Amino acid sequence: MNDMLYCIKITDESGDFNLVAEMLAALELDFSSWEDRENPRVIHTVYAQDPESAAANLERLRSAIREWEALGVKVGALETFEMKKEDWAEAWKKYFHLIPISDRLIIKPSWLECEEKPGRKILEIDPGMAFGTGQHATTFYCLEVIDRLSTDPEVKSLLDAGCGSGILSIAGALLGYSPVDCFDNDPEAVEVCRENLERNRITGVTPTVGDAAVYAGRPEKYDLVCANILAHLLLAFRENIVTWVRPGGYLTLAGILTGEFDALSRAFQQLGFRELERRTLREWTSGLFRKE
Repeated sequence: MNDMLYCIKITDESGDFNLVAEMLAALELDFSSWEDRENPRVIHTVYAQDPESAAANLERLRSAIREWEALGVKVGALETFEMKKEDWAEAWKKYFHLIPISDRLIIKPSWLECEEKPGRKILEIDPGMAFGTGQHATTFYCLEVIDRLSTDPEVKSLLDAGCGSGILSIAGALLGYSPVDCFDNDPEAVEVCRENLERNRITGVTPTVGDAAVYAGRPEKYDLVCANILAHLLLAFRENIVTWVRPGGYLTLAGILTGEFDALSRAFQQLGFRELERRTLREWTSGLFRKE
């Protein structure tokens, strides 16, 4: 088995790393984003398992960067390098910090210490090569909604659509949601999610490989659905997504560039949802909807 990773380093000069992260996610690349708070700067690293895939990634990136420049993407020269997988596993740790979501919920990488307090839930996360650490604006919003609605006695069941690292599912389980279901179309993300659930000693939640285009979920539907999925997929699969939510239930739509949100909101309102709120963090807008 090859123990090497074939990497492309992207120095982000856009002023806000989330825009480049959106571009990389749209390309469905495996990547991590590391913030150097001392300089400050952000480094994105794209990973491949073999040299051929790395070369193909490089060409796709060059083409995408030209297309996304009009949206504000600005990067330095692309650099290619190789590293041992075991080295990567240690290198990215210094870029993650404690993330307080509320007085009741805090996100903690496994290698950091966090003071235990009465009533505080500590969510321990190691993302691996899967999206979802709480640092991204859209993930943070979903965590806030899960925390807020957990005090509503009529909101018990949760579906985490596009679960990535499993951070939303874990938060829901820690805050008392039941049942909690989750899926992702990436088998590697599902495995990382499973490991993080075990790390947090969460039982009764089984992540599955699934596609938002056809995923059905439970027959009784869900009180809260968090769909932290790319905007074009939310739009394309909206007629299936709305079937996951019970009448009177809630839906969060996240992972959306602000310029795309109005059209997406109208599309879901046409399918029987009412927009309750929207939140813009940097260039991202997320929203909470209720099924009429």
